[in-house]
Amino acid sequence: MREAAERPQVSEPAPGPFPPSRRLEQGGLIVFLVLITVALGLVVSTFLNALLWSALAALLFQSLFHRLLRRWPGKRNRAAAVTLLIITVAVVIPALIVATLVVDQATGVYAQIRSGNISFAAYFEQMHDALPRRLQQMLDSAGFGSFERAQASIAAAVSSSASTLASRAFSIGADAAAFLLAFGVAFYVTFFLVRDGEFVGPAVVRALPLRPDVARRLSDKFVSVVRATIKGSGVVALVQGALGAITFWLVGMPAALLWGVLMAIAALLPAVGPAIIWTPVALYLFAIGSVVPAIVVVASGVAVIGLADNLLRPILVGRDTGLPDWLVLVTTLGGISLLGLSGIVVGPLVAALFLTGWQVLTEQRLAAEGQPVASH
Repeated sequence: MREAAERPQVSEPAPGPFPPSRRLEQGGLIVFLVLITVALGLVVSTFLNALLWSALAALLFQSLFHRLLRRWPGKRNRAAAVTLLIITVAVVIPALIVATLVVDQATGVYAQIRSGNISFAAYFEQMHDALPRRLQQMLDSAGFGSFERAQASIAAAVSSSASTLASRAFSIGADAAAFLLAFGVAFYVTFFLVRDGEFVGPAVVRALPLRPDVARRLSDKFVSVVRATIKGSGVVALVQGALGAITFWLVGMPAALLWGVLMAIAALLPAVGPAIIWTPVALYLFAIGSVVPAIVVVASGVAVIGLADNLLRPILVGRDTGLPDWLVLVTTLGGISLLGLSGIVVGPLVAALFLTGWQVLTEQRLAAEGQPVASH
């Protein structure tokens, strides 16, 4: 007993920061993860758009997969295959048909411009001559003409846009093999993301180097913005584009489907909307004396196309994304410029995550300072 009492006591090491060797190992792991993540991004960069749309499709159709899974318990492969079949029939095939028709109409319009059958300068001259004399004099005195110079510049810009559109349409045919490969990759990946998405998503959230509540908050924001952009804004834009195409077809406008697609793209932009397409058409019809078709276009634009947004958006968008309209406009245009069609989703998504991240950081700083934090 005495020896035990006289034995020197060895104190336990006090908890503290990692020892230098452990910090070096942890830092090496982080550097490795950063490098390997960048390397993986470079490897799959060719298929980034395909993977993005695969993830979006799996997210949007996850509820359909679960309904099918309840019908066939334990048959995950069958439920995923049927979900993929429904996506193909309801989304992919109609989109390919519309894209083919739009490319055909765009090529036809470009050919008519080259042959001289469509003269934008003549159209603008008709509109100028149809204006009241005093308004013509005001335009001329304002330095437009004067008006011929404006005609030439606008006609050149429109012709250049049509030429670009046609050249891109032809390049699609030249890159058909790459398109089919990317489509096949997207189709294949979508099957597994639909089948295993409920496991992959939480695993990714848990792996984020963030606090669990912050990671879940960012994940919820990601899901809400994607659903609002595609399920809400995308569907509303398609409906408005279809109504616009029908309206232009009824009044006898050439390439009605092409104008309808342009109207659908414009409908994705807040503060701009489809009016940027149908308003100039109505003004032109009024200027050339086609009063009844012009009234039809205006009535359809205001009472039908414009009303579709107010009726459908509250139904399709479950909750607000919390983004101001001006930020949605800027990020959508910037996303389209940077990434093409994928930018319609990526632009507002980056903005929403940006705002959410800074909001979380602000709340953490206020909480550390003992100040009240507003609930979100």
